[in-house]
Amino acid sequence: MESPKISVIISTYNAEEWLKKVLWGFNCQTFKDFEIVIADDGSGPKTKELLEELKEKVFYNIVHVWQEDNGFQKSRILNKSVEACNADYIIMTDGDCIPREDFVHVHYINKQKGYFISGGYYMLPMNISKLITLEDIEQQNCFQISWLKEKGIPKTFKNNKLTARGVISKLLNTVTPTNASWNGHNSSGWKKDILNVNGFDERMQYGGQDRELGERLFNFGLKSKQLRYSAVCVHLDHKRGYKTPESISKNRKIRKETRLEKHVWTHYGITK
Repeated sequence: MESPKISVIISTYNAEEWLKKVLWGFNCQTFKDFEIVIADDGSGPKTKELLEELKEKVFYNIVHVWQEDNGFQKSRILNKSVEACNADYIIMTDGDCIPREDFVHVHYINKQKGYFISGGYYMLPMNISKLITLEDIEQQNCFQISWLKEKGIPKTFKNNKLTARGVISKLLNTVTPTNASWNGHNSSGWKKDILNVNGFDERMQYGGQDRELGERLFNFGLKSKQLRYSAVCVHLDHKRGYKTPESISKNRKIRKETRLEKHVWTHYGITK
C-alpha cells in the first residue's frame, strides 16, 4: 500500500459520543488521501468497539494507538502516535473537534517547507454539541451560521470563522491579533520537523504542552502560518476534570525555560 499524503492524529479519552461525530466529519472530507491515527490516552473498551464499527463504514484507514490509563498523559500518547504516522505531513486535532469538509484540503494546500500551520476552532455550547446528528455533519449544517442561529447562537465577530471565505478569510488570517501558535486542536506540520525537536515534552500534562512544542519549533527556525479563518472545525463542549492548578503552574515554568534558553530539543520526548 502507498503511504497516504496526510496523517491526521486525533487525541481521545473515553468520549465515544463526540469521537463518532468527529470521525464522521472526516468521512465527509473533499480531500481523501489521508489516514486517521487515534491517540488514545487509556480509554476503556467502548472506544475500541466504536473504532471497529466505524472501520466498516468510513473510507479512510484508522490506526488505533492506545496506552494504559495513567492519568492525563496526552503528551506521551501523541509522541507514540507521531511515530505511528505513515505520512510525511501530520495534522493534529482533538476528538471533540468536528472538521468542516475542506479541513484536510486547506491544510494540504497550505503546507510549506520551513513552516507549520496554526488553525483555530469555533466553540459550541453543550446543548448544540449534543443536538448535532451525523446527518447534520453530512449536510454541513453545524458549519452554517443560519442553522446555528436557529439553535440560539448569538451574533458575534467570532461567527466570521464560519462565514469568511476567499479573500475575506485571508484578510482575517492576516489581521487577527491571535498568535499563530501550535494548537493541539488544529495544527499541522512536517513529521521530520516534529521528530527534529523530539516531539512533546512528556513531563507536561494539561496546559500548554502543544504551545511548548510550537515554541521549540520556532527555536528550531520554523515559521508559522495563521489559518484561523480557513482551516475550520467546531469544538464540542465538555468538562475538563484533568485541568489542575499544579499542572498549569508546572507547564508555565517549562515553557518559560524553553523560551528564555531557546530550547530546541526536549530530553523528555520521543527519544529518551
